[in-house]
Amino acid sequence: MNFERRHLSDEQLLDLYKRLLKPRLIEEKMLILIRQGKVSKWFSGIGQEAISVGVTAVLDKDEYILPMHRNLGVFTGRDIPLYRLFSQWQGKASGFTKGRDRSFHFGTQEYKIIGMISHLGPQLGVADGIALANKLKKNGKVTAVFTGEGATSEGDFHEALNIASVWDLPVLFVIENNGYGLSTPTNEQYRCENLADKGIGYGMESHIIDGNNILEVYIELSEIVASMKTNPRPVLLEFKTFRMRGHEEASGTKYVPQELMDLWAEKDPVETYRRYLIKQNVMTAAQDEEWKTEIKKEIDDNLVIANAEAEIEADYDEELNDVYKPYDFEEVNPSNETDNIRLVDAISQGLKQSFERHDNLIIMGQDIAEYGGAFKITDGFVEQFGKERIINTPICESAVVSAGMGLSINGYKAIVEMQFADFVSTGFNPIVNYLAKVHYRWQENADVVVRMPCGGGTQAGPFHSQTNEAWFTKTPGLKVVYPAFPYDAKGLLATAINDPNPVLFFEHKQLYRSVYQEVPKDYYTLPFGKAAMLKEGNDITIIAFGAAVHWALEVLDKNPDISADLIDLRTLQPLDKETIYASVKKTNKAIILQEDSMFGGIASDISAMIMEDCFEYLDGPVKRVASLDSPIPFTKALEDQYLPKERFEIALLKLLKY
Repeated sequence: MNFERRHLSDEQLLDLYKRLLKPRLIEEKMLILIRQGKVSKWFSGIGQEAISVGVTAVLDKDEYILPMHRNLGVFTGRDIPLYRLFSQWQGKASGFTKGRDRSFHFGTQEYKIIGMISHLGPQLGVADGIALANKLKKNGKVTAVFTGEGATSEGDFHEALNIASVWDLPVLFVIENNGYGLSTPTNEQYRCENLADKGIGYGMESHIIDGNNILEVYIELSEIVASMKTNPRPVLLEFKTFRMRGHEEASGTKYVPQELMDLWAEKDPVETYRRYLIKQNVMTAAQDEEWKTEIKKEIDDNLVIANAEAEIEADYDEELNDVYKPYDFEEVNPSNETDNIRLVDAISQGLKQSFERHDNLIIMGQDIAEYGGAFKITDGFVEQFGKERIINTPICESAVVSAGMGLSINGYKAIVEMQFADFVSTGFNPIVNYLAKVHYRWQENADVVVRMPCGGGTQAGPFHSQTNEAWFTKTPGLKVVYPAFPYDAKGLLATAINDPNPVLFFEHKQLYRSVYQEVPKDYYTLPFGKAAMLKEGNDITIIAFGAAVHWALEVLDKNPDISADLIDLRTLQPLDKETIYASVKKTNKAIILQEDSMFGGIASDISAMIMEDCFEYLDGPVKRVASLDSPIPFTKALEDQYLPKERFEIALLKLLKY
């Protein structure tokens, strides 16, 4: 291996060696502990330390790094106390996840490290969002994100590179090409000669670096990062390296030819650099042994601290309370001055007033800038707020949602507009696996609202007409809002933007321009978890949300003799169980109307809750009315049959006679 020190002083050379040595000695200790059963799982980075160490060394302490399993050098390079790392790996309270996630699946704002999830791709888009925030702040900061050669096949990789290139984001995309994705060799993963070539298609600068040569890593990255600070842009780096241990320790390395193991053993980044320093008279063998002894003592002393820490005891309330970031609702009451406006106008007006109220609010989506969005909700926003805050995106929902998470991490509020709620399926993973779980895992909040134009009745067919709220009401950590009226939509949207937790905000397309209401002109908020009682009666409780509320109103207008409580849920998570239960206990009958298909919808859960908690008050079965258990069709006759509007009246009259 050819080491070139160039301008580096002896002190810098030795500092890099000590940075390399610490993660290696920790790893060697962990391998002993895992054989003793004192650590449950370990992903070894032995042989790859120079990459983590080099990247961390060239970045400022306040620049974000998004590492992966084999990047222990990032954590030691940021000087995290070792006992906290050991406690994390043992699932103890001094770690970073309160025992809720393991190994390196954590982040820490204190050290500007943002942890991975097992679905590797989203963190690349998160880095985009962090870098976008830095660019908006004009602070000259660079963000580094790690991935392996295996994850470069994921769609999130390509989406994130494309966004970073189009938006000129200062992101270092670090590919650790270590030869195998678990057991799958690179020749079974991709056909390009070098992964750096993938940057070409995105107009992105790319480099190939010897990932085992700490001086090459450090010197080249120092120059690249300095250039990125003056000329913000993304850079793709492919580090050629090798994984000397298994994917994780239980996997072993039997699938690797021995001659390959022997070849890379000769390129060990720690040992080769140690020999170089001794040969250059920069370090003596005695100094080396002294530092090893010091680091080993630090490891042992910190293990004593971690081992002495008590095991975590389960606390029922704490587990549930940590699912969401605590939020004290700020009630802003409306004035008496109103306008008679449509639902679409109320949403647009609410967005505009929130942008005026929050200087750190950003919205991203397809065609939302000059064009104003598919439904013209953001029409005129660019002129008022500028393209830095009203951002057109490529068609890549997953990376855009992830970028929203990155914006939140770096101090911004993010709104992501899905052009149609149906398209959220391509952004599903970061919503349910990143945004929803991040506060529970390591107390980071996801200040992201995902706007969801949804619903049928417009003959738009199976890919533009779904109402897919049940995909998200099942996921702890998400809040789900579904207004039926302009007044509610404006006030609830303001609250969704204020709330630091992830919110799915459903907007029914058929209601956009068909429903009018007197709406206060100025800014106001409405609380989550509080349903609206639209009509009051004694015979039956009708529970609905979205367009179904209007169908229920039509049926009640047609049947004025029916005395019913009509509850508009407004928010599905949190759910106003108190209002539901109080009504059912009064009327003794309940019917739930939803636009979604029957099986697995939220009506099923509401029905079950009523049966469990109000059974002794019921004078009949709890009835659910929903769309057919089929995809939603295009032709009007088929769509009318699919939707439950006509079936609702029949079911309601039948239940009243029970």
